[in-house]
Amino acid sequence: MYDLIINDSMKNSIKYYLTEDIGTGDITTNAIVPEMHVSMARIFAKENGIVAGQYIAKEVFVELDNTLAYEELKKDGEHVKKGDIIAIVRGKTRAILTAERVALNFLQRLSGIATLTGKFVEAVEGTGAKILDTRKTSPGHREKEKYAVRMGGGYNHRGNLGEMALIKENHIAAAGSIRDAVKKVRDISKVSVEVEVKNMVELEEALREDVDRIMLDNWDAKGIRAAVLFVNKRIPIEVSGNVNIESIREIAKAGADFISVGALTHSFKSLDISLLHEGVL
Repeated sequence: MYDLIINDSMKNSIKYYLTEDIGTGDITTNAIVPEMHVSMARIFAKENGIVAGQYIAKEVFVELDNTLAYEELKKDGEHVKKGDIIAIVRGKTRAILTAERVALNFLQRLSGIATLTGKFVEAVEGTGAKILDTRKTSPGHREKEKYAVRMGGGYNHRGNLGEMALIKENHIAAAGSIRDAVKKVRDISKVSVEVEVKNMVELEEALREDVDRIMLDNWDAKGIRAAVLFVNKRIPIEVSGNVNIESIREIAKAGADFISVGALTHSFKSLDISLLHEGVL
C-alpha cells in the first residue's frame, strides 16, 4: 500500500518535469515512430537494491498516454536482484519512449535512497535503534525522498520547520541558554521540543526543562553510553553528526533510540535501472 499521495500539486510537477525534458518536442521519437504505434517495454534492475517510486513512474507515463497500462511486478519497498523485471509498460510507443527518462530518473533516485536506507537499517538490526532522515533533501523533492526512506525501512524526522522545534547550538547562543530557548518556543507553540546538546552539562540542563527528545551532536560511543545511562530512558535520545555505515552499529549498541543520517538523501547512489523496448503489441 502506498502512502505517497499523487495530488494535483504533484501532477502539476510531473507535467513540469516532462515539459522541461521534452522542450519543443521529442524530435527523434516523433520522426521515427508513427503516432498510433503501440508496444511494450520492460523496466528492469541492473543491480541489487530496494524499489521506490513506482507510483510516480506510472504517473509520468500516464501523463503522456492516459490509456497506457503500467504493471508493477515489484512493489515499492521490495528487494530486487540484478535482472529482475520491475514493471511492464504497454501503450503508445511515443509516450513510452518520450517519458522514459523522467520516469527512470524518479525510479533510479528514489530506489537509490531506499537501497541506502535499507543498508543502514540492516546495520542496526537487533539494537532497537531507528534510522531517521533529515531535511538535507533536494529542494522541491522532500516528500518523495522521505517516502523513499520509509520504503527502505527508515523513519522520517520532521518534514518542515513547523512540525517540531529543534533547538540547536545557534538557537541556544541567540537565546542565552537552553532554558531560555525552550521557554521562548513554548511561549508561542505546543509542538514537540528537541534540544541538541554538546556535553553532559547541556544534557542535564535540557532534562530539567522536560523536553521531548535530546539530540547528541557529534558524540563518540563512550559519551553516548554515558548519556544513555544518565537519562535512564526518561526521554528518547537521538544521535546525529557524521554518522556513516561503518560507525552506525557501534552508535546503536551504545543505546541510541534514534540515529539521524543526512547521507540517506544527500549522498545516495541512484540504483541502476533500465527500460528495454520489446516491440509491437
